[in-house]
Amino acid sequence: MAWIVLVLSGLLETAWAIALDRSAGFTRPLPSAVFAVTLVGSMAGLAYALRDIPVGTGYAVWVGIGAVGTALVGMFALGEPANLPRIACLLLVVAGVVGLKLFH
Repeated sequence: MAWIVLVLSGLLETAWAIALDRSAGFTRPLPSAVFAVTLVGSMAGLAYALRDIPVGTGYAVWVGIGAVGTALVGMFALGEPANLPRIACLLLVVAGVVGLKLFH
């Protein structure tokens, strides 16, 4: 259960990062509210998962999911560059996250 919550928390990290960008420095109410709610949910899920998963592994997986998710949203929905070197680097992050899970 802890791993499922950790993955969901990583996805919420992606949501709060995108909402933070869209909040325009907290000047737009709806994205600011989405940011606050998803941030709290993401942190709460991380805290829950860390009861059973070592902090180094859990935090690295959480950040990796959030970073890759945010980069993918940026590339495929927000018009950021989606070139081969960027995608290769994201695959390296994914490999690291999978490795941390496998060797937990």
